[in-house]
This record gives sequence, structure tokens and C-alpha cells, in this order.
Amino acid sequence: MTRRLSGKEKAAIFLIALGPEKSANVFKHLNEDEMEELTLQIANMRMVSSEEKDKILEDFYQLALAQEYISEGGINYAKEVLERALGEERAIDIINRLTSSLHVRPFEFVRRADANQLLNYIQDEHPQTIALILSYLKPTQSAQILSNLDESKQAEVTRRIAMMDRTSPDIIKEVEKILETKFSGLLTQDFTTTGGVQNVVDILNSVDRGTEKNIMDELDRTNPELGEEIRKRMFVFEDIVSLDNRSIQRIIREIDNSQWAIALKGASEEVKEVIFANMSKRLVEMIKEDIDFMGPVRVRDIEEAQQSIVNVIRKLEEDGEIITPRGGAEVIV
Repeated sequence: MTRRLSGKEKAAIFLIALGPEKSANVFKHLNEDEMEELTLQIANMRMVSSEEKDKILEDFYQLALAQEYISEGGINYAKEVLERALGEERAIDIINRLTSSLHVRPFEFVRRADANQLLNYIQDEHPQTIALILSYLKPTQSAQILSNLDESKQAEVTRRIAMMDRTSPDIIKEVEKILETKFSGLLTQDFTTTGGVQNVVDILNSVDRGTEKNIMDELDRTNPELGEEIRKRMFVFEDIVSLDNRSIQRIIREIDNSQWAIALKGASEEVKEVIFANMSKRLVEMIKEDIDFMGPVRVRDIEEAQQSIVNVIRKLEEDGEIITPRGGAEVIV
């Protein structure tokens, strides 16, 4: 490039290159000061050469790609991939530009680890240590580990995750040493917020139904206030009765008839009534016949079918296609 551009100039050129429609979507995520500064910068921007525009778009693409690699596998993984694609010097430059403002999550080294191997390593640790580690993992990893812990530990670890708030970097580093990590130097030096009730909800949303029930039953017995707080943020199979008819009909279209038959085999009469009320008469007859002729079904199979339906419901909610009330606190008008 023939001239050195500031960060604001690069951002302005990037938005100009995106066009008004896409730039407007970007502006929605900025605060008023940022919007004002960028608008002024765009207004004062002189002629931009095609070489400058292409270079800035390429820079943005490489930074976005590097950020994705870091999210997937950590900094070392991102650096390795970028080195192969762009060469060592360019890769280091991109990583340095990202990490100068990036807060790398503690325990990043285990986020790509196999959950079963990690379980073998931490299952005998103190519940507080396990809770700290699970707080930083992906919910799916934490769910797999939590499901395979001794039942006596499941609720205790869950309680500790929920009660966790801010953890000292020194404690985090000490636990990382226990895991014999070589990445402790990547830890941020400020106090890191982790854990909390929402973290527990994310994990429990991914565990199997049996583990979820065991943990919630134990919390109801030992810490009913916490159990109620978690339950308010979760959606379980029985909560289908709280959905409006339109949402239930949308869910029915996503689920195979055979899966409904298994799930409803062990459902309450209230749940069956709500589901059947939103099906055609012919479909209700077919599912009832399937239930009658399938014979005994393992509880585990019923729970898996119900959990699969709950997963579909949560996905539809994430996509904005339905709304699920939380603990009766959310009123839809």
C-alpha cells in the first residue's frame, strides 16, 4: 500500500466496500460514539484505490479466519494453520494483532481434549476443582464429563459451578499446573468471571435426561432455592404443556411419528392430551396404535426420545421460531 492507514480509516474503507445494506447491519452493533466517529471518517474519506480496498478486505478475512481458528482450537492451533497457509511471518503478525486485545480463556488447552480422557484425569479431584474446570469447557464437553461422574458428585459439582462467581488468576494457574499445562502464560491477569447459574443451565441442557433428573432431584433436596433458579431457566419435556398451540404444532412437524410414540409412552396424561390436541385425528390414532403395539420400552429409551424432542425445541427457540416460557415468569401478549 502507498500510505499508512489508521484503524479508523481501515474500518471506514471496509464499510464502504461492504455497501450500505451490510454496513447498516454492522452499525447496529456499535455504540453512539463509534457510529459518530465512523460516519465522520466515511464522510471525509477521499478516493480509495482498488488495491487499498482489496488489501483491507483481505486483512479482515485473514483476521476473521484466525479468530475462528482460535475459537475452535486455541492460539497454537490457529498459528499452525496460518503458518501453513500464509507463512510464519504473516501468521505471527496476525496472531499478535488478535491477541493484543484478545482475552484467551483459561484451560484453552483442554477445550480440544477428548472428554473421556479428561474425565479420567479429573474425576478424583475435589468437586471445587472439577467445577472450575467444567466452567471453562464447552457445554457439550462439560455435559459429557458431568454425566459420567459418580452420582454422589454430580449435584455437588453442579452446585459449585452455579455458586462460582469470580476466580483469582492464581487459583486458576494452580489448577492448570495440576493438569500439567504448558499454556499458563496465556492467562489474563485480571479476575476472570466464570461459572454461575447460566453456565449450569448450558451444561444441563446438554446432559442426558437421567443425569439431569438426578442432579435436579438432589438440588431440590439440598439447595431448593438454587434448584428453582436453575429450573426457571431450563426447558424440560414436561414443559411442553406451557407452550401455545402454534408452537406445539411447529414442533410436531419436526419430529418423526416413531419418536413421538416412544417419548409419549412414558409421558404424563397431561402432556399426551396437549400433544394429541394439536395433531390430526388420523395421526393421533397412528401414534396410539404404535404405543399399544410396541410393548415394554426401556426407561432410558424413553428419556432419550424425550431429550431429543427437547433439543429440537431449544433449537427452534434459538432460531426465533417459538418462544418457551421460563418458570412462568415470561408472559407473551
